[in-house]
Amino acid sequence: MARKAGGGMTVAEAGRMGGRLVSEKYGPEFYEKIGKKGGSSTASKYGPEFFGRIGKKGGRAVTAKYGAGHFERIGRKGGQKVADLIERAKTLELAEEEKQPLEATPAE
Repeated sequence: MARKAGGGMTVAEAGRMGGRLVSEKYGPEFYEKIGKKGGSSTASKYGPEFFGRIGKKGGRAVTAKYGAGHFERIGRKGGQKVADLIERAKTLELAEEEKQPLEATPAE
């Protein structure tokens, strides 16, 4: 965006600056709190089924933009990420078990 005449900042720049200052002052919990408040207010005003309608509308827009296979691709990607994390956790768990000495079993 172009700067305003006289060296002032654009609306986008002012918004970014304000958002950064609020984040520094109140932390991420602030955004979580106001987000929940907004969601509760919206649910009260329009009903919980409203979220279903806007979700479907958003899904149609994403499908139109990225194609029918988009959700399949990102689902596979997410599933692979989970599988990788599980495998990593198992590897770390085995490494920890190998570090710990085995308990002596009483001779019978």
